[in-house]
Amino acid sequence: MSLRVSNTISSSSESPPPSLELCFENVNGSCVKSPYSPGPRVLLYVVFGFGAVLAVFGNLLVIISVLHFKQLHSPTNFLIASLACADFLVGVSVMPFSMIRSVESCWYFGDSFCTFHTCCDGAFCYSSIFHLCFISIDRYIAVTDPLVYPTKFTVSVSGMCISISWMLPIVYIGALFYTGAHDDGLEELACDLYCIGRCQLVLNQDWVLIDFLLFFTPTLVMITLYSKIFLVARKQAQKVEATVSNSESSSETYKARVAKRERKAAKTLGVTVVAFFISWLPYITDSFFDSYLGIMTPSFVYEILLWFGYYNSALNPLIYAAFYPWFRRAIKLILTGKVLKDSSSTINLFSK
Repeated sequence: MSLRVSNTISSSSESPPPSLELCFENVNGSCVKSPYSPGPRVLLYVVFGFGAVLAVFGNLLVIISVLHFKQLHSPTNFLIASLACADFLVGVSVMPFSMIRSVESCWYFGDSFCTFHTCCDGAFCYSSIFHLCFISIDRYIAVTDPLVYPTKFTVSVSGMCISISWMLPIVYIGALFYTGAHDDGLEELACDLYCIGRCQLVLNQDWVLIDFLLFFTPTLVMITLYSKIFLVARKQAQKVEATVSNSESSSETYKARVAKRERKAAKTLGVTVVAFFISWLPYITDSFFDSYLGIMTPSFVYEILLWFGYYNSALNPLIYAAFYPWFRRAIKLILTGKVLKDSSSTINLFSK
């Protein structure tokens, strides 16, 4: 979501003094380059590069695990795999180019690719939001009614949720940027801000507000659902204790086991939702106030907030590895090459 929102006029398109370093030497209208010294530059490349590599390979492991092992073929896990796909694409198509722009303070890949890169950035972020929202709905049904859940949230329903999570962001972002609606009323500002080597598109206040609502509305839904989930989970936990102490029927014991499993899954995915919210909230809030207060956040602060959000794409696989034993087993089988065996897809990942 690398949008630069501002109501102030910049002089970046003016001819800089000869002593200043330019993004493109001997090119009229080039942006001024603000290079870091060698030490910080290397450190930033290491930090940003590590995040990109972790996002790519961590999410690739999630995707392979869910798609390869038949035991993981469930509506929830298909949603998780699709979410991992969005994070994987952030690591492949967004983070490497943003890394160079952030460290070098210049965009070397052309205006057309700048628009495409920004569209990918926004689309994959919003796709993650919708995925997480549908996952929270899935978990709510699973925890509140675990025995009926398999008939309510089927694979076909999960597929429909995945389709919506991809199509809506792509259509929205594509319409926003390729129709030019994002800078309606700010054409003069966009022209003043433009220089060769810049890739931070201007967004007017109407679309900033829409972006703000598109972030907070699903987030509010998720917070509401997970609040209800944990209230129900507390009551179920108390009931489980009573069931064990009273030695009730095997059917009641089975219900207790199912409820416990669904509560554990909800807890893990709740951590994923909280991590996403914390990662992107500072950037979204900063963009909103930048636009409506007419200020410009310093570039280094802007980059920190942006990369704080990007790092969320690398965080989810670490959460799964910490909370899901089946994911740790799947990783071990993948990295040791055992998934290449004919019968590997039927391996029991849930055995102790």
